[in-house]
Amino acid sequence: MPKILTLTIISNHLEILTRRKSPEERLFYILYTHRERLKYKELQRVITNDAYGSLVGGDKSNLSQALKEQYPDSPLQLRDTIYIDLLGLPQKFKETHLRKAMVEHMKQFILELGKDFLFMEEEYRLPVGSSTFKSDLLFYHRGLQCLVAVELKTGKFHPRDLGQLEFYLEALDRDVKRSNENPSIGILLCREADSLQVEYALSRSMSPTMVAEYQRLLIPKEVLQAQIEEYAQIALGDS
Repeated sequence: MPKILTLTIISNHLEILTRRKSPEERLFYILYTHRERLKYKELQRVITNDAYGSLVGGDKSNLSQALKEQYPDSPLQLRDTIYIDLLGLPQKFKETHLRKAMVEHMKQFILELGKDFLFMEEEYRLPVGSSTFKSDLLFYHRGLQCLVAVELKTGKFHPRDLGQLEFYLEALDRDVKRSNENPSIGILLCREADSLQVEYALSRSMSPTMVAEYQRLLIPKEVLQAQIEEYAQIALGDS
């Protein structure tokens, strides 16, 4: 039996074969499933969310040069686009609502980031001088062996947001990072990002940072159908 067939269960192989056409994508999902130890439902999710396009496609202009140099494997471990279950949020919401939703659905959120991410704290306090600042979400990445600060923005990417993130990274490296750990990484998570603006903003960044977009998950078809049937039953019962 070819060794590649032993990397994951047969149902995962069938899912990959039926849903992906190119040999490159199929090989990617087999190796990715093996590395992340994905179950069948998890594999379906990452295929639907196009993990291949997010992790492999493009020139990775959303990563700073410092991130590429200090963490050569980071393009394969950090997603460009993250899909978040925000069905409980209104169409317009504040950053605090976004953070709360992510914490509430942390299992799914971490799966979108990658299974090597360990959640540490929400609104992590960073005392600097006479003031205390708060990093939205703080993680630790087992594979890269570093702290990862995630800053959330409900709107479009703005270059000034990187200055705030880099300030937090400096505070983490000086006051929180342990001697055996690598420099902290910053992820700026925005609803929308102009690729050229991101490239310009990151071109001179001396910190290992990246900009990623998040997208709201659409209501699954089966959930929507169940809601329609439930509504129909209520309506018929009242008539």
